[in-house]
Amino acid sequence: MKKLTSKILIFGALLLFFSCKTYTIPTESFREQMIKATSSNMKDVEINNPLFFSNIKYSSNNIDKLIVLDKDGNKLFLDNSPSIEMRVTHNNGKKYILYFDTVVLENDTLKGGRSRFVQGLTREIPLDSIVKIEVQDGGKKFNYKN
Repeated sequence: MKKLTSKILIFGALLLFFSCKTYTIPTESFREQMIKATSSNMKDVEINNPLFFSNIKYSSNNIDKLIVLDKDGNKLFLDNSPSIEMRVTHNNGKKYILYFDTVVLENDTLKGGRSRFVQGLTREIPLDSIVKIEVQDGGKKFNYKN
């Protein structure tokens, strides 16, 4: 019975891992798209909290759609949402995950939130040290409240 349960859990994890489509954004394209997303023009938003009954409030960038590339290099438009995660690969090989709607670009430094539950947990990464930017809908049940 334990063996069957383990196999089901492993299969479920693999299915979840491979079912999320990952897109890339060339660094220069990212810079162009984020030029107007600064901390001075962020908007206050509220999202549901799937773990508790209270909502989460934070400041979000003003990006509506993101221009991304699929695995074949085709250009697509991805709607911004609170469940879009961004994985940034630094030139030293380290990967950092941020929630895209918290990301802003200031003085060629990317700044963004790493957690929905711990406010103020942010990361700052110089744009010239980034070798790869990937985004995907993490499938988390976050939704904007009106």
